[in-house]
Amino acid sequence: MVTTIAAMLLGHLVLPDYPGATTFPLILGAVSIVASIIGTFFVGMKNDGKATGGAIMGALYRGMIVAGVLAAIAFYFVTNQEFGAGATIDGRSISALAIFGCAVVGLVVTGLITYITEIYTGTQFAPVQNIARASITGHATNIIAGLAVSMQATALPAIVIVVGILVSFSLAGLYGVGIAVMAMLSMAGIVVAIDSFGPITDNAGGIAEMAEMPEAVRNVTDPLDAVGNTTKAVTKGYAIGSAGLAAVVLFASFVKELADKCAANSAAACATTPIVFSLADPYVLTGLFVGGLCPYLFASLSMESVGRAGGAVVEEVRRQFREMPGIMTGTQKPDYGTTVDIVTRAALKEMILPALIPICVPVIVVLLSFVLPNNGGAKMMGGVLVGSIVTGLFLALSMTSGGGAWDNAKKYIEDGHHGGKGSPAHAAAVTGDTVGDPYKDTAGPAINPMIKVLNIVALLLVGYLVH
Repeated sequence: MVTTIAAMLLGHLVLPDYPGATTFPLILGAVSIVASIIGTFFVGMKNDGKATGGAIMGALYRGMIVAGVLAAIAFYFVTNQEFGAGATIDGRSISALAIFGCAVVGLVVTGLITYITEIYTGTQFAPVQNIARASITGHATNIIAGLAVSMQATALPAIVIVVGILVSFSLAGLYGVGIAVMAMLSMAGIVVAIDSFGPITDNAGGIAEMAEMPEAVRNVTDPLDAVGNTTKAVTKGYAIGSAGLAAVVLFASFVKELADKCAANSAAACATTPIVFSLADPYVLTGLFVGGLCPYLFASLSMESVGRAGGAVVEEVRRQFREMPGIMTGTQKPDYGTTVDIVTRAALKEMILPALIPICVPVIVVLLSFVLPNNGGAKMMGGVLVGSIVTGLFLALSMTSGGGAWDNAKKYIEDGHHGGKGSPAHAAAVTGDTVGDPYKDTAGPAINPMIKVLNIVALLLVGYLVH
């Protein structure tokens, strides 16, 4: 919704004479919903007992490819309907075909980021296997290898996003970037459907293990669980990649809105002198540092929250074993409710402080703008937004891909490699997986909405920067 609103706002700002420019992002989303529903019918495979991770991912990707192709075909017709005669953006004539090309760019970026994330998190690829191999020599080498993979996993998605921005901008300017992002996120239906495969198979494997079902059952659920870890990572990579693109659109909307406010307020200091975001300006530079800090501080607080909640659960479990000896003999049932309550309360309470960061930082910058000369507050806000986009994108990609790789390295060893379950390599991989869980399930994915909220709050407060 944040991205849709940003694209609609940008359409209104850069194409005020074309009402269709504002509603076009909604039409793209509506078309892709239908395409995603049709795509789900193409997901499936034979129950021949020979399912491998690659085959399962292939079955899931079939649905995504069908949905993408159908969406692209529909995009062509709706683009012609809305912009058949073309449009003029900042004095430049843009054809309907160019706008359609931007939508196709968004679909291509979706496919590439999805596949790249699978390469770094799938058990059939080298990065996960290298982490598993590093586990042979201990816990520390597992962590080192996992961190190396997580950092490496940021390069290709960043290049894809850069190319996507440049191509869509060359086709239709900032509005083209907005359309590319909207086309990318319009595929959320089929992507989230694939994502839901992860927790379902994970819990199925957990039930099979706790119920002590035959090994044949685990042989079915384990490959599904490994694929589920990949689908979860793929979806997070997709969401974070889109957040990077969307943040560019939000920042463009911020700059346009700021210019409009300056032009409307003749008494404002910026009414006659445009605000320029120059790296030589100390206000912009300090904003970049503050914005770059935000994702790291946010992720740090999120990780600490997981650690505290996990520690509280461990202490509660130890207490129950101490005070209820019948648990080990099977004569007493554990008090599951207490541990669930600890986790549920922590999930709500612990996120209050991190959630304040993207709300309070823009407010503080606005307050500073009343004392900073030469439109310092507006320049600092621009720096904050850009800094948060750059560091947030890389930190989030690193955390989600690294966490998924650690998890599947453990699964790879459990499949019988490097000594299998119970081996020293497996013990090291369990440690890596434990570190990777808050990486991929808490801090990493949460950076995505943090960036967007920071941008949206800044956009809502832009009027207070002009005085």
